[in-house]
Amino acid sequence: MASITLSIIETLAIAALGLTLGRLVVRGIPLFQRLCLPEPVLGGLILCGVFTALQASGTTIQFDTTLQTPLMIAFFLSIGWMASLRNLKRGGPDVLKFLIICSIVLVLQNLVGVVTARALGQNPLLGILAGSVSLTGGPGTALAFGPSFEKAGVVSAGSIGTACALAGIILGGLLGSPVATLLFKKERAPGEPPRTETRILASEPLSIEAAAGSTLDAAHFPHHFGFFIVVMALGALVGKWINAAGITLPVYIGSMIVAAVIRNVHDSRKSHRLSEQWIDEIGSVALSYFLVVATMTLQLSQLANLAGVLVVILAIQTTVVLAIAAFVVHRFSGRDYEASVISGGFIGFMLGTTANALANMNAITSRHGPAPRAYLVVPLVGACFVDFVNAIVITLGIQLLS
Repeated sequence: MASITLSIIETLAIAALGLTLGRLVVRGIPLFQRLCLPEPVLGGLILCGVFTALQASGTTIQFDTTLQTPLMIAFFLSIGWMASLRNLKRGGPDVLKFLIICSIVLVLQNLVGVVTARALGQNPLLGILAGSVSLTGGPGTALAFGPSFEKAGVVSAGSIGTACALAGIILGGLLGSPVATLLFKKERAPGEPPRTETRILASEPLSIEAAAGSTLDAAHFPHHFGFFIVVMALGALVGKWINAAGITLPVYIGSMIVAAVIRNVHDSRKSHRLSEQWIDEIGSVALSYFLVVATMTLQLSQLANLAGVLVVILAIQTTVVLAIAAFVVHRFSGRDYEASVISGGFIGFMLGTTANALANMNAITSRHGPAPRAYLVVPLVGACFVDFVNAIVITLGIQLLS
């Protein structure tokens, strides 16, 4: 039996290849573009298939995944930086109301998952993994929390979470726009003229408010890279203090907390030295490499025995999200055109990612006209605050059910 051992550099080089493969596949298949399928995950799955075939032929492969954890921490650090209370206040009551609804729904996702998993004779933690971890959280959260779930007794948690996340992305991309359109047509007054056509690209930055003078000038990179290193070090210290108090939390929580505190102190100052664009960019790069490395080392063959269970859980989860979008989100958002667009975005990121949410909203506004309130509320909650809440809810769920 042949054996291959790869160094850190070789592992990252293969990850870079996976990113390229994922980008080529997504850009080459229009359906994948419309569904906003994540390029790093698709590239990682292609490599995972290749390595699985090699192992089946008798070749063992050992990866050096030392950088996987630091990459994950860097990504969640950038999420912590997005937790700006000033932006939350500027969003007004609509943003706060929508955040409260989404926070309640992600708790409900976990309750539904736990009850269904138990009814099917499975570990209740599987229900959380197939709940807000993979659906509201997406592939990044699923892979980040995978080790925690495996320690708690869920075998192949990373593979399960990734599979559920991809299924959620597809469902969120397919169902969000049609449901929102039905809601809009239902509330539209007879004879109401069509709205002015417009289009907002899903590729536009999600940042609601970039720091003054922010730029992606290469000269600013060392300053922001150093910021990541310092915050990660401080976060590690915070994590040790938390663990010393007898509280077990994911490794990235400390950095997330430190970044959030620094962000709100930073917002209170008149002079801005940190660029939200650079922090978002570094976090995105870290996430891309983390996703590829984590995905290409998965053991997908272990999903076979749970396929039926996951299909049942995801079917129920999808039904719940659609019902809440139609009867709760739409109603509390005003039961008008903007409320319909918000509902489509809600379906997108509560089943998939914020990219799905924006794609769903673009599909509606490109035909029926602008929805400025929706484009403020949905990205601010979906790309910033709900991930922070989700991390806390997931951590509590693991603590209670372990």
